[in-house]
Amino acid sequence: MNVKATNKVETNRYELELEVSPEEFNEAINTVYKRESKKMNIPGFRKGHAPRAFIEKYYGEEVFYEAAIDHLYRPMVMEAVEKSGLQVISIGEFKIDEIGKDKGILCKLNVVTKPEATIEGYKGIEVTHPAVEVTGEDIDREIDRVRERNSRIITVEGRAAENGDIVTIDFDGYVDGKQFDGGKADNYELTLGAGQFIPGFEDQVVGHSIGDEFDVNVTFPEDYHAEELKGKPAVFKIKLHEIKVKELPTVDDEFVKDVSEFDTLDEYKKDIEKRLQEQREKAADSDVENQLVEAIIEKVQAEIPDEMVENEVDEIINSFAYRLQSQGLKLETYLKYTGQTTDDLRVQYKPQAERQVKVRLGLEKIAELEGLKPTEEETEAEYQKLADSYGMPLESVKNLVTVEGINGDIQNQKAIDLVKANAVVVEKKAEEEQAGEKKPAKKRASTKKKAEAAEGEEAAEKPKRRSSKKAESTEEKNEG
Repeated sequence: MNVKATNKVETNRYELELEVSPEEFNEAINTVYKRESKKMNIPGFRKGHAPRAFIEKYYGEEVFYEAAIDHLYRPMVMEAVEKSGLQVISIGEFKIDEIGKDKGILCKLNVVTKPEATIEGYKGIEVTHPAVEVTGEDIDREIDRVRERNSRIITVEGRAAENGDIVTIDFDGYVDGKQFDGGKADNYELTLGAGQFIPGFEDQVVGHSIGDEFDVNVTFPEDYHAEELKGKPAVFKIKLHEIKVKELPTVDDEFVKDVSEFDTLDEYKKDIEKRLQEQREKAADSDVENQLVEAIIEKVQAEIPDEMVENEVDEIINSFAYRLQSQGLKLETYLKYTGQTTDDLRVQYKPQAERQVKVRLGLEKIAELEGLKPTEEETEAEYQKLADSYGMPLESVKNLVTVEGINGDIQNQKAIDLVKANAVVVEKKAEEEQAGEKKPAKKRASTKKKAEAAEGEEAAEKPKRRSSKKAESTEEKNEG
């Protein structure tokens, strides 16, 4: 196969003139003849044993042309893309101009190419570093959460119900003297003061004791979900069976020994403070990186073809479907439950795809301008990191993930690290953050730190791994 010409049609779009020699074409015809002839009945021959010349005479000379073209298409397209030297992202129209045993094939292939991006001003970007502070109240709130997890429910006797109690009741509701759907239940557990029921209901249970039978008079809100009950007065007949209360453990050294590896409350509080500090530093660094990504998106200039965005939408939906599958749910089932279609998902994810494409183009351009390339050691380390993360043998990961994809990820990470290292970070004080003020603050150059890979939908604004061999061939993806 030969690429006779590469013609630029418009920005990011080319027409490749291709030529398949008569020898190559006839070889392809012979290949498909051996396969297809087994299904053919030719008078005078046993099924599958008719010579090619007899079949072509019986059905016409072009009988195997279409199958031969199908046989040649994929390798021809891949070779054409490689020989053209273009960075093809999508395959378009394929048109045959001439075809014949003596001529071979003269054809044209339209392709869409990766856009040329430009970016300026990626050094010295000013971003705000959120305040990182852990207060005594923060530590107390964390301890309270642990107390909640370690609480126990005990039955209360000898007193009336109070806000905060968990009561077990029977209730039977009436509107206009008639029972209504959903208004009756037995042995229902209700936390008083939690606002689970209609306003005023729980307040009227407070003060009653075990065994009491009484009425609760309320009015359904005007915006109540059931049309027939909106704004209607109702009477609920109540019987109170049980009063329980959540008992929280006392915060002391014994509590600490039960819930942690520490022996004293002081040690436990210091550990909580350290963990909260680390979490908030990590969140603050992620916030800074998100600001830098936003700045890159604004600064990169490129005429991005629609096909590139649509390919990215495909990647996002495939990734979403894989996550659903890992939870035992098919995409089709999810769409049915949510009343959506695949087209709805495509519309929903298109803005995200546009941003991902743009930031990736920006980072790739920065890496090119700065000469950022991964070393063999970095590539191997990234493969090992993936193997450890997924619990797979290293060689299995290498078979699934292309080295080009791995190196692209490393290169893009180097680019974002460089942008971070050269950014001007404004430190925001805690009191300013609480007050929502924007006062001038002290500036510092950022330190270079490895960006953490985001999980789930938050990864949308960051360069995404594009290294699965299943999606390696653009031609394969767009053939249909």
